[in-house]
Amino acid sequence: MIFLCYPTCSTCKKAKAFLDAQEIPYEMRDIKIYRPQEEELRQWQKMSRLPLKRFFNTSGIQYRNLQLAKKLPSMSEEEQYALLASDGMLVKRPLLIHGNKVLVGFKEEEWENFFRSNR
Repeated sequence: MIFLCYPTCSTCKKAKAFLDAQEIPYEMRDIKIYRPQEEELRQWQKMSRLPLKRFFNTSGIQYRNLQLAKKLPSMSEEEQYALLASDGMLVKRPLLIHGNKVLVGFKEEEWENFFRSNR
């Protein structure tokens, strides 16, 4: 299980606390230092069955600075993957990859249901 996070992010801290409290083993990756590669993002997006736009950290400074709310609709999927892979801070966090399942962001109830059905 891979847990991608930004250690100082409050949502990531909550997700980490959840995993630790449940004694769920994971490999932690700092998303800023070890940013997801384009091929990983493609695979995870496909596994998640979520729209690609859900992988963008829409509340992040980089997202706002690059004015991506305006630009994303006219960007190709190729351009979006390349952009996400260029800067880990553009990627929604945390990401949890377990087998062929991917959780994007942290919603405690969603994570509880996920682990209840995958034990």
